[in-house]
Amino acid sequence: MSAVAADRKPVGDREPVKDRKLTRVAVSGDRRFAAISHALLIVWSVIVIVPMLWVLMSSFKSTGEILSSPFSLPDHWRFENYANAWTDASIGRYFLNSVIVVVSALILVMLLGAMCAYVLARFEFPGRRLIYYVMLAGLTFPVFLAIVPLFFQLQNFGLLNTRPGLILTYVAFALPFTMFFLYAFFRSLPHDVYEAALIDGAGDWRAFFQVMLPMARPGMAAVAIFNFLGLWNQFLLPVALNTDQDMWVLTQGMAAYASSQVYDIDYGALFAAIVITVVPVLIVYCVFQRRIAGSVSQGTFR
Repeated sequence: MSAVAADRKPVGDREPVKDRKLTRVAVSGDRRFAAISHALLIVWSVIVIVPMLWVLMSSFKSTGEILSSPFSLPDHWRFENYANAWTDASIGRYFLNSVIVVVSALILVMLLGAMCAYVLARFEFPGRRLIYYVMLAGLTFPVFLAIVPLFFQLQNFGLLNTRPGLILTYVAFALPFTMFFLYAFFRSLPHDVYEAALIDGAGDWRAFFQVMLPMARPGMAAVAIFNFLGLWNQFLLPVALNTDQDMWVLTQGMAAYASSQVYDIDYGALFAAIVITVVPVLIVYCVFQRRIAGSVSQGTFR
């Protein structure tokens, strides 16, 4: 008995020691991974933030100061660069056009995308799977392949070089992503809440707008940010479908302003125009950034 006990005792003692060693290895591995991750994030932050700060600083300089001392602080803070960019380069008009087109398209695509995703996620009907995969295939369709058909289609409907034509085009290209993103949110909502709303006398429309849609608010906010970023920075579609200068959006105006002056570029006003273009995006992201965390999920058909 004593020999058996002696044989068992070392085995029992070795197991906690082994567990502690494994724990130490895991902790040290986690620390190394965290250190590497933080180092990469710091490097990436520097790569992103430093150019932005340089553009902001250059927007208050003259062209001579930018060329002679690009990394020094301005001797005189030239706020008139923003006024010159807003008026001389017509950035104000292009900014207004961008706001009208992007906001209108965003409202329409969020409404239509939410309704489409809700129906596909919550109701069973023939062709449901086919519609889902056809919409999903729209994510893989390159934009430049549709430029020529879109041009003639908008021309036939009299929507070429108009804001409504550009708005409808934006909606068409943003709708598949919106549906794909929101599908998982509506799929995960509890069905008991919907049934309770119907028992209380709410119809399908009221149950959607007053019950189910508010429950998907985090997903709606996240996909709205992504759509805003994509539509605000859109360049190819406006260039091909919106050639009227009075209807130009901000990306077109920026490209024309940078190329029109050739060798006599007012770099201070140009950098000020860049800041004007970037500020709305930063504001929207800073306001709604908390909605993005935990809201990105994969849409899978179940």
